[in-house]
This record gives sequence, structure tokens and C-alpha cells, in this order.
Amino acid sequence: MVVNVNQKEIRIGMVGYQFMGKAHSHAYRDLPFYFDPKIKPIQKAIAGRNEAGVKEAADKMGWESYETDWRRLIERDDIDVIDIVTPNHTHAEIAIAAAEAGKHIITEKPLALTVEEAEQMYDAVQKNNVTHMICHNYRFAPAVQFTKKLLDEGRLGKIYHFRANYLQDFIMDPSFPLVWRLKKEVSGSGALGDIGAHSIDLARFLVGEFKEVVAMMETFIKERPVGEMSGGLNATSDNRTLGEVTVDDAVAFLTRFENGALGTFEASRFAGGNRNKNKFEINGEKGSIRWDMENMNNLEVYFTDDEPGLQGFRLINCTEELHPYTEAYWPAGHIIGYEHTFIHLVHEFLNGIAENYQPAPNFEDGVKNQQILAAIEESAETKQWVNV
Repeated sequence: MVVNVNQKEIRIGMVGYQFMGKAHSHAYRDLPFYFDPKIKPIQKAIAGRNEAGVKEAADKMGWESYETDWRRLIERDDIDVIDIVTPNHTHAEIAIAAAEAGKHIITEKPLALTVEEAEQMYDAVQKNNVTHMICHNYRFAPAVQFTKKLLDEGRLGKIYHFRANYLQDFIMDPSFPLVWRLKKEVSGSGALGDIGAHSIDLARFLVGEFKEVVAMMETFIKERPVGEMSGGLNATSDNRTLGEVTVDDAVAFLTRFENGALGTFEASRFAGGNRNKNKFEINGEKGSIRWDMENMNNLEVYFTDDEPGLQGFRLINCTEELHPYTEAYWPAGHIIGYEHTFIHLVHEFLNGIAENYQPAPNFEDGVKNQQILAAIEESAETKQWVNV
């Protein structure tokens, strides 16, 4: 890597330190190793309520200091960016306070619990003229970015279908604890907001805006033992008390896009054997594209104008230098992983700050995604089509 002697620094403060905290911390640490960012991220401070836990996280993940109150983090003059990796119900309060303090903001998804909260967050960043992003990291897999390039070039022509499955199985065991992800007042929704939101963002990024939706949702296990997350998607419980699950375990919905394409979506955390099956297929008049996060470096592409006898899906390993972001890494065929999607997202975020442009996906995307989530919930409740 060539050192940029004119490179400025930007000081990061992160609220939260578990699963996504680890992913984001790694991105800040490794970004300057692979890329030459216009501003270098400095991991200044991390905040969490449990002092022992946040101190350990700070030491392990490379943060210079820690706080036990996120408000103190925002008050600090040596913090330029607030990175929010906390449970969903805290996003709005933290982000609005950070915007009012003039801090740039990056937050995990979904943006908020409700459309109203999301709109308040968007208003705050607009009013205070700060850079903002929402962490839909799957946009930044090289194969997904290459898909976008092919679509923008018209290689598939008119789009007919977008179908997506986001399938996991980590809560199938009835003894899996009642953690915050299973409480509506904390998470907003279950499989819909946790993983379905990623499919919605990819659909909007690749195909276009939603026009209307019709949906069904189901909660298969109604009660669970009370417990807490313990890192990654693991959880523990020392409590025999049962609590009510108040979110969906699975959702399926259809959409019509504004451009006339049809969309089919499924998100479930009860799909046994699927650890993180984030998959989409796009069908157009000139061909089709398939992608699966569990095999994230590969893209399957089919073109209708291939000669007879040779037609079919071809496999493209998106690790060539001409594929998005991959020039920064290894020779062709030397694959990259999940963590690099966060590096690419942070790279765009910091470049946006440095060059004074608003990168995407941002809080405006977050509002639009939240409107779709709300329409899906309304449709599942009313059993009718709902306009977005």
C-alpha cells in the first residue's frame, strides 16, 4: 500500500461492541491496509453499559478508550463519527443526538422501529448537514456490485422478476432463549426486519422502488426461556421463566415494482440447514443473474443470445482486477469473505466525508426500507395488498 502523506484522520466513536461491533471494528482496522482512504479512521472510543465487557472489547478490538454512557461519547470533542451497533430500539435516540452534536453517523439496520422514527432520524441528519449511512453491507460484495454494473449497462434488458430468499436456522431449537431479537419493543420485527430488510435493500439497489406488497407472517414458537445474546448469534439463559415471542419467525411476500417487475421474497429463521442463505435471482428479457451469500465470490450469469447448445448459466468468480473492489486484494481466484463487505462500506462512508458527498445506502434509503417493512406488516395483518 502506498502511504498518503497528506492523509487526514477522522476519529470514530462506536456505541455497542458485540457481533456487529466486531465486524465494524475489523473494517476500521483493516481498511488502511488494503485501500488508501482519503481520511484514516482512528478508533478513538467505544461505549457500552457493562464496564467489564466494554473494556475487554476495547482492548481486544483496538479502541483507545471506552465509555459506559453513549451520551458521554457524543459529548467528546475528540469524536467525529458515531457508529451505532446497538439493538434497534436505541438507534433513533442515539442518531438524533449525534446529528445534533454535528457528528457523522453510520448505523446498523433496520434504521429504526417505525417509519416515524426513521423520518425523524433522516430529518436530523439533513438539518445538521452530517454524512450518514445505514449498514446494508451485502450491497458491497464485489459480485453484487458487478451485478449492478451489468444491470446499469442493460445487459439483461427489461427486468421481469426479482426473487430473494434469506434463510437462517439459528432459533429453531425451542430452548433458544428469548433474546432482544425476539422482542418487538426492542427489535421492531423478527425475520422481516433482521434479514428480510437486507433482501429489500438489495432489491431496491438492483431493480428499483417498490409499488405495492402483499404478505403473510408466522411465529412458530410462541414462548421461550428468558435469556441474552452472548456473541455472534449465540445466546445463554439461566432462567426457567418463559416469555412471549412478539415478532415473526418467518415472512413471505410479493411485490410489484414501479418499473413493472414482479418480486417474490421469503425470510425465515426456521429454515434448517441454512446458516446464512442470502440469495437472489434476477430474470430479464436478455438473461438472468443468480447470487448466494454463502458462495459470495461467485456470480451465475445467463444470456439469451448465447448460441444454441451452449446456453445456460456460466459461473463467474468475481475476483478479477476489473471486478469492483477486488484490485485491492489478492490475485484472481484468491477469494475474500464476509468481513470485506464491511471494509468496502466503510471505505465509501469515509470517502463521502472526505469529498463532501452523501454515500449510499443512507438514512433516506433507511426511511424507504422502513416504509416497505411497515407495508408488509400491515398487509400480513389485513390480508390485503398495501401500497408503499
